[in-house]
Amino acid sequence: MTNLPGSPLFLARRSYRFRRLMDGVRLLPVLALAFWMVPLLWPVPDMAADTAVTTSQALRYIFGVWLGMIVLGIFLWLRTARQITQENQS
Repeated sequence: MTNLPGSPLFLARRSYRFRRLMDGVRLLPVLALAFWMVPLLWPVPDMAADTAVTTSQALRYIFGVWLGMIVLGIFLWLRTARQITQENQS
């Protein structure tokens, strides 16, 4: 890809960070789906082995991922909202 004459080679720091934050917002559902698929890789309960994951552990994991995604979503929302208000005030 060639650089157009007169256009900057690098993005401004604020614009670059805002774009990365928006990439994080877009990636959040994919990340949540990937974490929710992890229980499919857990060992199947076997009568002889005691390595099976209990239902309570699985539910704690699922709700922990759910809560973590909510917290991460709120964090990203606050950061992007702050960036937008700073750009509107400038």
